[in-house]
Amino acid sequence: MTQLGLQRTAPSRLAAPRMPRPRGDGRVALLFIAPVLLGFAVFYLYPTIRGLWWSFTDYSLLAEPEFVGLENYVAVLTPENLWVQLVNSTIAAVFTTSGVILLGVLAAFVIARYQFKGRDALFTLFTAGLLFPLTVAVVPLFTMIKGLGLLGNLWGIIIPQVAFALPTTIIILVPFLRAIPAELEDAATIDGAGRLGFFWRIVVPLAGPGLVTVGVLAFVASWNAYLLPLLILGDPSHSTLPLGTQAFATQYSSDTAKVMAFTTISMIPALVFFTLAQGRIVSGLTGAVKG
Repeated sequence: MTQLGLQRTAPSRLAAPRMPRPRGDGRVALLFIAPVLLGFAVFYLYPTIRGLWWSFTDYSLLAEPEFVGLENYVAVLTPENLWVQLVNSTIAAVFTTSGVILLGVLAAFVIARYQFKGRDALFTLFTAGLLFPLTVAVVPLFTMIKGLGLLGNLWGIIIPQVAFALPTTIIILVPFLRAIPAELEDAATIDGAGRLGFFWRIVVPLAGPGLVTVGVLAFVASWNAYLLPLLILGDPSHSTLPLGTQAFATQYSSDTAKVMAFTTISMIPALVFFTLAQGRIVSGLTGAVKG
């Protein structure tokens, strides 16, 4: 029994790997990199923390600011314009994200999974779209939207936002869809699933990390958009939150605390959404690079 016990325990001892100890140069590098990263974190977080603190104070007396709690937030949330702008930003971001995901995954599926004449040229065309930011196409875009009668309409910013987000979306999703084994498609065909069945039941679930990545990027870009709503919507009382923040800061330029409270409220939804999906974004971009 003792020999058997030794024979059973010996392999477990041999199988347990020893963790490599960090070398001296690795420790020195860590001691050097950690303060640098901490310094960058403080540098980027300080304005946000400072502005958040200001939003809870009374800056009518700049010499000695006084903590007033949620008083500034109550004052900011009272006007109707804020809620109109919040609803408009939400509608624009949700419809933009939905359009980007749906059209992007359909186009990427065709480019990644099927051979046809001009496929590489089509992918190159979408890639070239990254070279033309929104600011380059402002004048013709405004003329086209005006001709369509979409000035002052949320669709006038949703449709262009979807179009300008498609190049990045397709570039991220194509490697995901190409990495799906062809055997899965063959097995789905044998089971009686057509191309659409294979797409909805297999491709879309497997491309989940990539879809989350492009969805979050589209949502945050739409939520923070300023130039396009400025041109298309115009009136701050019926616009999105970035325009409302600028108009509020202009109107209450002497009341820094209320401006900071308004800014904090406007950035909370995008910040929470981005934070919750941060892990998926990293995994999605990593998968795109590996593909």
